[in-house]
Amino acid sequence: MTLALAVLSTALLFGGMTLYSFGFAAFLFSALPAAQAGAVLRRAFPWFYSFVIAVAGMAALFWWPHNTTMTAVMAAISATTVPVRQLLMPAINRATDAGQRRRFQWLHGLSVLVTLGHIGASGWVLVSLA
Repeated sequence: MTLALAVLSTALLFGGMTLYSFGFAAFLFSALPAAQAGAVLRRAFPWFYSFVIAVAGMAALFWWPHNTTMTAVMAAISATTVPVRQLLMPAINRATDAGQRRRFQWLHGLSVLVTLGHIGASGWVLVSLA
């Protein structure tokens, strides 16, 4: 049972991160004026990061009895999302509020790289099962 939950929670994490990153954000910017889309995203990001922390943490717990590598990957995703949520995201918001476009671009780029790394890592776990 825990193996099935490990696979399902990893798939939920992969699908959720992919949908949020490539679907939700793009949809908002196509459906709303840029200022409104940005405001909605700012409110949604803490929830997104909490989702990643919680689901990756649960996946790590479910993988634990079965595979130490998968456990480590999921735990690393959860752990590395905490500073993104608590430090990087507020820094991005401060840069936006201060009109520091170059700083925003650098910090936002870093957050995108981290998220793409998390998507890739969770995808690797799923592909490794084949």
